Amino acid sequence: MLDAAGVEYEATRPQVDEDELKLGIAGSSEVAQRLAAAKALSVLGEWVIGSDSVVEVAGQRFDKPRDRADAADHLRFFSGKTMRLTSAVALARGGTLDWSHVEAAILEVRPLSNGFINAYLDAEWPEVGYTVGVFRLEGRGVQLFERIDGNHFTILGMPLIPLLGALRDRGLIPA
Repeated sequence: MLDAAGVEYEATRPQVDEDELKLGIAGSSEVAQRLAAAKALSVLGEWVIGSDSVVEVAGQRFDKPRDRADAADHLRFFSGKTMRLTSAVALARGGTLDWSHVEAAILEVRPLSNGFINAYLDAEWPEVGYTVGVFRLEGRGVQLFERIDGNHFTILGMPLIPLLGALRDRGLIPA
């Protein structure tokens, strides 16, 4: 997303124990925001962006699937239900949180047959294994849904429009 928006950056893997940070937090918005902030704060640099997404279906929060069988189980559980995808982004400067933003989208998953799930995973695995909702909206994952309410970039994993505004406000990209 940052490439497409013309934002120069250097990608660095954050050093965050996500499971530890999730302990004791009930709300998906708070989890996403805390993880995004922790990722931004875990990398040393003048300005650092961190982001994270959380998927909740029928009151249950989901992590990325462990393997293809787990991905199929997730999709069977999601079938015919409403998914709430919450994405957060944070901006840190010199080890201090400077700004953060969180947004949610609602995705209505259509009923999914086992045949569809298997064909979908044949085509999309392992790429969707790196996503919390077992889908890439920019790929075949769009076929999972009957209806989508929410910002496109939030669904892709980061509230990009608010981030671009924060970067402009700080003089990091041209206004």
